[in-house]
Amino acid sequence: MMKREHWGSRLGFILAAAGSAVGLGNIWKFPYMAGENGGGAFLLIYLALVFTIGLSVMLAEMVLGRMAEKNAIGAFAKLKGGAWPLIGFCGVAAAFIILSFYSVVAGWTISYMVKSVTGALAIEDPDQLGSLFGGFISDPVSPLIYHAIFMVLTVFVVLSGVGAGIERASKILMPALFALLLVLIVRSVTLPGAEAGITFLLSPDFSKVTWTTVSDALSQAFFSLSLGMGAMITYGSYLSKKENIASSAGWVTLLDTMVAVMSGLLILPAVFAFGFDPSAGPGLTFITLPAVFAQMPFGSFFAFLFFLLLAIAALTSAVSILEVVVAYFVDDRGISRKSASITVGVIIFLMGIPSSLSLGIMGDFTIFGMGFFDLMDFVSSKLLLPIGGLFISLFVGWVVWGKAKEDIALHNGIVPFWINAWGIIVKFIAPVAIAFILLKGLGVL
Repeated sequence: MMKREHWGSRLGFILAAAGSAVGLGNIWKFPYMAGENGGGAFLLIYLALVFTIGLSVMLAEMVLGRMAEKNAIGAFAKLKGGAWPLIGFCGVAAAFIILSFYSVVAGWTISYMVKSVTGALAIEDPDQLGSLFGGFISDPVSPLIYHAIFMVLTVFVVLSGVGAGIERASKILMPALFALLLVLIVRSVTLPGAEAGITFLLSPDFSKVTWTTVSDALSQAFFSLSLGMGAMITYGSYLSKKENIASSAGWVTLLDTMVAVMSGLLILPAVFAFGFDPSAGPGLTFITLPAVFAQMPFGSFFAFLFFLLLAIAALTSAVSILEVVVAYFVDDRGISRKSASITVGVIIFLMGIPSSLSLGIMGDFTIFGMGFFDLMDFVSSKLLLPIGGLFISLFVGWVVWGKAKEDIALHNGIVPFWINAWGIIVKFIAPVAIAFILLKGLGVL
């Protein structure tokens, strides 16, 4: 039997796990979610939920992985069996589906890096930029080329292994991501009129808080940490038994949240400085921000840095999503890492083709009233991820609680004082909160 790989260092694990959590959801989605929900109040609610429910579910996933030293499916099979491995299958299925359309969007960021260099984004009119973006994503060929480039990069990192591939890449990409964020934040907050954006993000106005605000903050907290698909189970399975797993989970959560808040400080001050709408939704990234950059000195350079930042964030997440699937085939099917990485990567690329084409020539083709891209997003984000997160919490809180407490105490033999509070969250609070996300996503609430 092949010896299981492990992380080479604690820092390597923390950076890789933080890279898994940090993705397009932090840099692309968080700022416009804050923009749509009144800024500072949303930020406070988001922080409270991330460091209670989000951190607790992340720790539950990591503990599951380390206890079993198995992938998302194998962990449930080893620790309990029965029907529980179906939860792992939900995670692996979600990873397959998510990466198929996530890679398409990540390809857009690479394309926009190229466009910023060639000067194609040097347009100040958002309407023209909207037409440019619409024309690009509806093109039947160009987005697929960038989708393929992104998948090749992702597969290359994963097939190199845990230490030589994922950990080494994370040690380069994550510091680069933070450096780019800092450079862009300095440019953004020093723009004339940027103070309004800083105030909007950091000064809470609780009069704007509604149940939608709380619901959006809860969903963002859950999804921005890459929970529910087994990524943290898989990464946790490569952890040493001597590792302080709770401390590591805390650091990962902190780094992920820092990127979200820093992204808000990058995007919102710039948007306010040029008088754009902070609640512009998903178009904030590919339409509004290029218009902002076009009005800045050296705007093409800063646009390039921004889309490079997005591409790095997308890559670190994509690597962890692919690893969820590859680890299953390596652990449970005995396939070599190289063969599994390439085969799964090709299948995911092919699955992404209809997602991309549904934004153009397949636009009239719908299933349950949704285009293919939207259907894939719905099935994964609204169904599989919340179901996975819900049952992971219940499994750790009610089925393997005694073993989980022992695992937490492994690094020094002491059961920490906060263990009961964690137990209350994973047994009661997190399942209720995630069930709320699930029902809200399905339109029941």
